[in-house]
Formats: sequence, structure tokens, C-alpha cells
Amino acid sequence: MKPQNMFGVVLWSDTAAQKAVIWCEDQGELAFYTPAEGSIHDAPVLDAGDLIRFDVIVQQNVRTARNLQVMMPSHSPDLPEKLRAGTPSSSSTTEPAKTPDTQKVVELAQYFDLDAPRKLACSG
Repeated sequence: MKPQNMFGVVLWSDTAAQKAVIWCEDQGELAFYTPAEGSIHDAPVLDAGDLIRFDVIVQQNVRTARNLQVMMPSHSPDLPEKLRAGTPSSSSTTEPAKTPDTQKVVELAQYFDLDAPRKLACSG
């Protein structure tokens, strides 16, 4: 499958193992990153909240990120905590689900020149 260029935010990273989980701009499946064989020393250092650009490849129904470029380090360092805070814990009492607050949706287009129409490939 042909790689698709994408923007995303790092949700979790392990710098020692050089692994990361990425939230993608198309709001689809998360992408997983590990450096390719032979390029472990060329891999960028990623931290949660970094805004990145990458190629996404779907292999065996898993989105894999390659050719990462850090566009804005520490763009949203508190994003993982905000996402956890927005998720009800399993020990909480049952409450009706709240409708999402669309005012809190972050469009990546505001940070980049993304006014041109884009085609998205869907897996499945």
C-alpha cells in the first residue's frame, strides 16, 4: 500500500525503546512508531505532545508511522492527561454520557497551510 502523508500528535512515547503511539489528523486508528531496522540512530526523540508529520502505512490492519519529522516539540504536553481526565473511570458511578464539546476540537489546519483539499485513504 502507498504511504499517506499525515500530521499527528504523540500521545505516548518510550525514549529508551524509541516507540510511540500517535493520534492522527484524520481521527482514524492510532498509528504506532518504532524506528526501521538500521535507522535506530537516525530516529527522532519523541515526547508526548509533540506535533509531527509522518507517512502512515497500513500493514495487517495496523497503522505504522514512518519518516517522522517533529514539526513543533511540546505542542500539547498535557494532551494525554486531558484525554484521561475526559474519560470516566471504571470505579465512577454510572452517569449519562456528556455530549462532546466541539469548541475543544483542535484542527491541525490552523497550524499548517492545509487549505487545499486532501484525499484520505481508508483501510478496511
